[in-house]
Amino acid sequence: MNILVAHNFYKLAGGEDQCVAAEVAMLRAHGHRVTQYSLSNDATNDMGRLALAGRTIWSRPAFVEMRRLIRERRPQVVHFHNTLPLISPAAYYAARAEGVAVVQTLHNFRLVCVNALLFRDGKPCEDCLGKPVPWRGVAHNCYRDSRAASAAVAAMIAAHRLLGTWRNAVDAYIALSEFSRRKFIEGGLPAHKIAVKPNFAYPEPSPGQGDGGYAVYVGRLSAEKGIETLLNAWRRLGNVVPLKIAGDGPLVHAVQEAAAQNGAIQWMRRISNADVYDLIGAAAFLVLPSQCYEGALPRVVIEAFAKGTPVIVPRLGAMAEIVDDYQNGICFIPGNPEDLATKVRCLFSDASALKRMRRGARETFDQNFTAEANHGVLMATYERAIGGHGRRGVNAIETVSAS
Repeated sequence: MNILVAHNFYKLAGGEDQCVAAEVAMLRAHGHRVTQYSLSNDATNDMGRLALAGRTIWSRPAFVEMRRLIRERRPQVVHFHNTLPLISPAAYYAARAEGVAVVQTLHNFRLVCVNALLFRDGKPCEDCLGKPVPWRGVAHNCYRDSRAASAAVAAMIAAHRLLGTWRNAVDAYIALSEFSRRKFIEGGLPAHKIAVKPNFAYPEPSPGQGDGGYAVYVGRLSAEKGIETLLNAWRRLGNVVPLKIAGDGPLVHAVQEAAAQNGAIQWMRRISNADVYDLIGAAAFLVLPSQCYEGALPRVVIEAFAKGTPVIVPRLGAMAEIVDDYQNGICFIPGNPEDLATKVRCLFSDASALKRMRRGARETFDQNFTAEANHGVLMATYERAIGGHGRRGVNAIETVSAS
């Protein structure tokens, strides 16, 4: 199949960027022709606020470039990942104007939430879910703690809801979990257009040994990831359980301070993907204390399952759907450091349970997150998008874009 993949890269590379790279590599390995249309948020450094806000809602340059690229490469489908802020939904209409099917992967909750996380003040928030205008996201400065930036994103969401973009300009959506699919349906996306295809690990690693004698956290060091819960749990644990933390982010100084005060905590900053696999594979278990929904099962959890490493996660969102207590991991009460500390202490001291759960973790991966299974679902979604795709609303949008 001939596929065009569009993605707006983030300033700080994260799980979503890695997922796009893995999917492109997997598609090419299966013999598909893949063209990439990529922009980077680094390009926003020299843009004024008004110009950036306008590009967020409707990017004329992306509309023009997308049409040119489609005419040149003639893809059967355009698969979008992140479009904020430089690609924008205008690129959907460019694809439709050229008669090409549109698929959008829903990596986060951007289409229904200003900050894309359904998260505010340290806990899940659904105040704007299903609302025509997400005005509370503006009132609370939910995007980058900025009223202006929040207003730009809210305007994009509301304008394209009014235009019918989310319902009519996309032929198929890919949610990364059943939980995510339900939330998007509540938010107004058409249920019949949303398929579920989780993230995956590619290339698939061999299982680790889990003989390192430590717990591990890998990811962004930020409030929604539950870093404060993690550090508070280890204050209760003292130096009983070694913890390795790999990552960077706004709360890096809190992690550095905790590591200075507790010899059991080691901060490793950002490390290579190969080293991440080794780090996770040798760990007794991975801890991911997120306080947001994590609509997609986080890539790091899938990587842990691939290495046969059990996980400790909150009973929240997509994580609660896949983690079966004492089979492939353990769930704890979200945001509760005392419960997390109890679960960590119990599991770390139970060698037989860890051995059993390592088998269960790898079985979970083999049953749900292989590249081969992922490819099959993706091809079925592409075929459905191509078969059901139409041209509703194109003429009106072409008139707007030409003005």
